[in-house]
Amino acid sequence: MDVNVYLVQYPQQVTFSEEDAGAVFDRYHAPDFVMCNDGILLDREKLLAHVRPARKRAKDIRVEVHETVSAADRVAARYTLTADMATGKTIATQIYMFGQLSADGRLQRVDQITRDVSPRR
Repeated sequence: MDVNVYLVQYPQQVTFSEEDAGAVFDRYHAPDFVMCNDGILLDREKLLAHVRPARKRAKDIRVEVHETVSAADRVAARYTLTADMATGKTIATQIYMFGQLSADGRLQRVDQITRDVSPRR
């Protein structure tokens, strides 16, 4: 997996594609995928429950990749995801991600920590 491609394309596709969010999710993630985000464990269903409403509320998403590292079945990245919402609010999150790939190259596990870097009004 090219982690740069994942970081930029996945958020765009899962949010704005006409394709079912589950189909997009499955293209990039192994069936037993699990994420630990800021100490909260999320599986496929919990992540899709978060994504589906965002498809209606987000009007733009941008990803700035600051750095990535990959070796064998491990990937790591530091990036900022910025979402412009239909309400006019902008949400920016800096993300530190550490991932493990499955044998077929999809993400199997992600551990990440985040911090809000949204512009203050």
